[in-house]
Amino acid sequence: MNVSVLFAAQETGTAYAMQMTGAHETGEMSVLGLFIKGGYILIPIVLLSLVSVYLIVKKYLDFRKNLNIDPGMVEHFNNQLRNGDTKSALATLQNDNTSYSNIFRHVVGKLGKTQEEIESTIESASNIEIARVSKNLGYLGLIAGIAPMLGFIGTISGIIKIFYNISLTDNISIGIISGGLYEKMISSGTGLIVGVIAYTGYHMLNMWIDKFISRIEEEAFDIINIVSR
Repeated sequence: MNVSVLFAAQETGTAYAMQMTGAHETGEMSVLGLFIKGGYILIPIVLLSLVSVYLIVKKYLDFRKNLNIDPGMVEHFNNQLRNGDTKSALATLQNDNTSYSNIFRHVVGKLGKTQEEIESTIESASNIEIARVSKNLGYLGLIAGIAPMLGFIGTISGIIKIFYNISLTDNISIGIISGGLYEKMISSGTGLIVGVIAYTGYHMLNMWIDKFISRIEEEAFDIINIVSR
């Protein structure tokens, strides 16, 4: 009698799990069906993933356009400063629409001033340019923290729902528990994936900014030496 009840509960739980996940008798299920079973919490997670990809691609293109420094142009600019041809040096920077040129155009206007003024100009211009180029980059860091939390919330709400259904049906078969539980774990997995993508993109782009700042400091040191002579 007990064995019959156990088998009946197991079959009921298995059928319930297959019905909830959209699985066929062969155990196969579509990825879309499994994804949909993750719950409504997946909607904001998917939206955050789209925003993350958009920001990563956009900032990559912006950084590639603005933060790359042409060594040939820099050498030509420095030679013009050494020769005292500030007019040609300024024209060289105006023909090169990059962050490097935007920063050192302000420096050319300060030639003849004290070294402290030139250094202050370089620092201020660099901060303004970095802020302009890295605008909205902080959203990636925000998404990297929010997406996993949303996934965890989805899983917790799913677990609460599972135990609530158990309290109503008085059926604690493994099929019902595991069938509902792994569906809700989809939200955690998806949130973690989105978080990893946003986290990686955020820090890779910030490393690009740090590398640019180090290069600007090197070039500023060279220019100050040229001007001081």
